[in-house]
Amino acid sequence: MCVEAQADLDGLLASGRVVRAALDAMAAAVRAGVSTAELDAIGAAVLAAAGARSAPKLVYGFPGATCISVNDEIVHGIPGTRVLEDGDLLKLDVTAEKDGYMTDAAVTVVVGVASETSRALVAAARRAFDRAMEAARAGGRVSDIGRAVSRSIRHDGFSVIKDLSGHGIGRTIHEAPSVPNVYDPRARQRLKRGLVIAVEPMLTSGSGAIVEDRDGWTVRTADAAPAAHYEQTIVVMDGAPILLTAA
Repeated sequence: MCVEAQADLDGLLASGRVVRAALDAMAAAVRAGVSTAELDAIGAAVLAAAGARSAPKLVYGFPGATCISVNDEIVHGIPGTRVLEDGDLLKLDVTAEKDGYMTDAAVTVVVGVASETSRALVAAARRAFDRAMEAARAGGRVSDIGRAVSRSIRHDGFSVIKDLSGHGIGRTIHEAPSVPNVYDPRARQRLKRGLVIAVEPMLTSGSGAIVEDRDGWTVRTADAAPAAHYEQTIVVMDGAPILLTAA
């Protein structure tokens, strides 16, 4: 969507604050021995207390309130009985609807002691997002974001998850435009002031190929390599974007 009034911005900011609060509460509870269902319940409680709803559940009938993916799972992992172990690479992804506005964010955290690869993946995901923010300026093109993400990830020695991308968001989860994580000459849409998009670098230490689980939701790396994911919802401006889901 495009922000056309202060009411739109206020509504998006309110949704973004709920998403950030849920992510922070979930991340604070991460430790070995905790199940993904327990983390999901924490996120669900934050949403409910704020009068918000799980957007994936609302729009797509997703089985959990949040998406929780572990190790080689990249996105859309279903919370359940899985108990976290020391060294697991955990992706927490929250999309909330509040008063008709939706925002989306994700973080990758390590359970306990992180391996060198895990630490590097987490840092590279955040660095790719920061590079994308330098390109997300009104007047540029959507393809500029993908170019910035892919260059950053490859510079850090990892592979981009080419077949997954960011997206427009606002009144529903997935709106135009698609925001690829690689340079795509077809992504020529101009970035207009007020455009709301979710920018979400996804990367792996493996090949970058993906497969979908039999559950119909979870997407993982085809070679079982660990993956990382970092996402925030932003409003494109003439200068630095507004980060709706920032702390």
